[in-house]
Amino acid sequence: MKKESRLLRIGVLGCGPISQIAHFDACRKARNAELYAICDLAPDLVAKMAAEHEPKATYLKFDEMLADSKVEAVVIGVADQFHVPLARQAIAAGKHVLVEKPLGVSVEECEVLQSEWQRTKCVFQIGNNRRFDPGVAFAHRFIQEEMGRLMALKAWYYDSTFRYTMTDNLQPIVRPSAQARRPEGKPKADKSRYFLLGHGSHLADTARFLGGEITAVRARLREDFGAYGWFVETEFANGALGHLDLIIPICGDFEEGFQIFGEHGSVQGKVLAPWFHKTSQVECFSGKDRVYRRPLGEDAHTYKLQIEGFADTILHGLTQHGANINDGVAAIRALAAIARSVETGAKMQLTEMSGGV
Repeated sequence: MKKESRLLRIGVLGCGPISQIAHFDACRKARNAELYAICDLAPDLVAKMAAEHEPKATYLKFDEMLADSKVEAVVIGVADQFHVPLARQAIAAGKHVLVEKPLGVSVEECEVLQSEWQRTKCVFQIGNNRRFDPGVAFAHRFIQEEMGRLMALKAWYYDSTFRYTMTDNLQPIVRPSAQARRPEGKPKADKSRYFLLGHGSHLADTARFLGGEITAVRARLREDFGAYGWFVETEFANGALGHLDLIIPICGDFEEGFQIFGEHGSVQGKVLAPWFHKTSQVECFSGKDRVYRRPLGEDAHTYKLQIEGFADTILHGLTQHGANINDGVAAIRALAAIARSVETGAKMQLTEMSGGV
């Protein structure tokens, strides 16, 4: 791997699972970035991660890392409930931000962050790494350039009861710490909300990335034998209709996928778990030449690619390809609408959404 001469100096906040599994490695492997600093309240985690990843600086307090003038951008990889307050702190310090999905846990807090960000010149990106899967990106370009008007979109996200049997062999052994900071109230205990935020944020963003702005949803939820299934009728601003399925977990293989039908073609895709670093299986059919097109052999380390895209936007002013803060707010509105629709049984307009997910 050849590094560019100018590297974005990134500080990663949070030495927990997502940073250990994804962000540290992504920053080290990115062609245009470096893992300059790491920060966590747990000194044992900081020491272990520093020994393994060799950043130039370590911090136990976020404000001290933000005060380091050499830190140009931060990756926020902590619990969902901390995303917005820490992101607000980072942009107030003039740092560019890549925050893990979801952007936050309520519409209001995300809108406050959005308003504050608009007064800055900071680049702000959400960690929806699926946008950097070469197959998903290929499908997006095809839809924009060749599909014409859209008729329908179906998308699904099924976590697996057997996922960890596979992923434990792919990921590093995660180091825990008794000193790690956790949100109040044990939010993971509310599995319905936790799953909708953590997994539904991927599904909502992929649907918006491929199908366009979501305007309304009507959702149902079934809970049985320890599994949760959301089934969501979806309306898009371009007139297309859709359906989103989210089931956590299924008794089968992990699966993300989508089907899109349009005026001049169609797209179908199966997105693999990102830890395999393999391009999703996507086929785009063009009515113009009656040929299926399929990408293959691309670099598919989506966490590394999202860091590279983030750095390209900051260092070279290139168009931002990742989900921006407006996308993050829209996704939270969609998740809040799904939650409200489950409660009321009614169709919910996203523009009318408020409250938490």
